[in-house]
Amino acid sequence: MATVKPLTKAQVVSQLAEKLEMTKKSAGEVLDALADLACKETKKKGAFVLPGFGKLVKVQRKARTGRNPATGEAIKIKAKTVVKFRIAKACKDAIL
Repeated sequence: MATVKPLTKAQVVSQLAEKLEMTKKSAGEVLDALADLACKETKKKGAFVLPGFGKLVKVQRKARTGRNPATGEAIKIKAKTVVKFRIAKACKDAIL
């Protein structure tokens, strides 16, 4: 099975610029602004929705007991906050 490489940022910017008939610089600025907005809103409000694509969600994980895979010793894992991406049903249906 051949491995497929994901698009680079430059390739995404190039395709956006071509599709929206704008310069690559403008398309790059739009992409950067969207990423910045998503980060700020997720940090401030706990979620950011990109309609038709998905949702970034800040989730609290509880403290738990885990195992050291090398020794099998039980260890405590601290509670922490993580960011998850939940894909929209429309996007999932289009892909699958």
